Amino acid sequence: MKEQNKATRREFLKSATLGAGSLLVCGQTAVAQPGGGRGQTQTQPRSGQQRGPLPIKPENPSIQHHRNRCRNCGRCRIFCQNTTKVFGHAVPSGEDACIGCGQCTHYCTRAITEKYNYPAVAQAVADPNKIVVASTAPAIRVALGDMYRMAPGTNVEGKIVGALKQLGVDHVLDVTFSADLTIMEEASELLQRLDNKAENMPMFTSCCPAWTWFVHLFYPSLKPNLSTVKSPVTIQGALVKTYFAQKMGIAPETITHVALTPCTAKKREILFGMNAAGVSLGKPEMQDVDIALTCREISLLLNERRVDFLQAQDAPYGSLMGAGSGAGMIFGNTGGVMEAALRTAYKLLNGTNPPVEFLELRSVRGLDGVRRATVDLGNRKLNVAVVHGIGVVRPLIESIRNGTEQFDFVEAMACPGGCIGGGGQPIVASANVVRTRELRLNALYQRDAGQTVRLSCDNPQVKAVYDEFLGKPLGEKAKKLLHIERG
Repeated sequence: MKEQNKATRREFLKSATLGAGSLLVCGQTAVAQPGGGRGQTQTQPRSGQQRGPLPIKPENPSIQHHRNRCRNCGRCRIFCQNTTKVFGHAVPSGEDACIGCGQCTHYCTRAITEKYNYPAVAQAVADPNKIVVASTAPAIRVALGDMYRMAPGTNVEGKIVGALKQLGVDHVLDVTFSADLTIMEEASELLQRLDNKAENMPMFTSCCPAWTWFVHLFYPSLKPNLSTVKSPVTIQGALVKTYFAQKMGIAPETITHVALTPCTAKKREILFGMNAAGVSLGKPEMQDVDIALTCREISLLLNERRVDFLQAQDAPYGSLMGAGSGAGMIFGNTGGVMEAALRTAYKLLNGTNPPVEFLELRSVRGLDGVRRATVDLGNRKLNVAVVHGIGVVRPLIESIRNGTEQFDFVEAMACPGGCIGGGGQPIVASANVVRTRELRLNALYQRDAGQTVRLSCDNPQVKAVYDEFLGKPLGEKAKKLLHIERG
């Protein structure tokens, strides 16, 4: 009976990831509609609209189209054009109209998936000459349990670490650490731009790679408005092969750094210009992050290597680059980056802790597509906006460009709910999508509320990396490793 249960779980994991005809999701059975559509509301073709699948090229690093499973219904194409508002819009010559957000993998679970990279992790673990370092993003800890029929929003942080150690990963680190570094740099950059009365305002967040690629494709004139700070995952990569390697006495070239993320766009992001560690070490061919896996791929990897996630013993993150503040934790939520940045910006500006309402900044929380607020930082007031879901971004951008609305700081995330609703997260039956997002959001907010350290600037590990290695925010070394030119 025990073996039968194991087989059932393996079949469940594969079907929930690949999108078979009948799927078990969050303990319920959901029958895929023709052409998929289990995770999103069905969009019917309009009269005269072109049918057929999205033209996903084989070299797309984020997603792939399985033609042998495709019913040629065209709903994925219509979803991307009408809901996500990416496909069908003009792009620069030679570019694809794809931002890698992966929302189509939730809409058509039958024929579109992420590009699979998890076999490379198994190979690295089996190589005695490799040191495998895995870094987990905030949002996967409240989503991976869905793949094992656990209640939505269950925090499985300890089990993730334990399962990865059982798999053979040498070091497991927490990206909330680098989320705090992102905030240190981004809050400092925001205040610098405000002090200098910079022309490139408002400043846009830059931690979502699907969003920054959207700007690259459709609004290139706004590239200077993007923060120059890298995403937490790529900051983590740069420091794993410099600071971490140095402290641990590991040769950087022996490290295979694996990012475990809720995101399909990370697969593209890690490939282009993310080699700051290699450049600083005179080895520009060395990537900061070698492999990016989605949350769904983690379950496939563990399943194929016969690691029983439900039986895995909880284990702690490593003591170096393994702890973040509550502010770093809420990076996974829409509005979380804004809230985290404003907490630290207040302290940097005033030298004192922010008022208690900054620890639960309700004006930027929630699931409304766009939230607007005026936030008092003491001797300065900021007009801010938070937007999630790439399909609602265009009207906000146009209102900023034509002067209808004026902001100092804007957080944008491509996926509904932010990273907790990322393109690489477990597929959820359409009837449960909103509730599942709410539970994941609340789980990360609860984790934040339970932390002793609530501000990124107060994280002892962040203070240590600046004191021992980086120098200061926006300093020369920080600029080289943690920032990127977006022009």
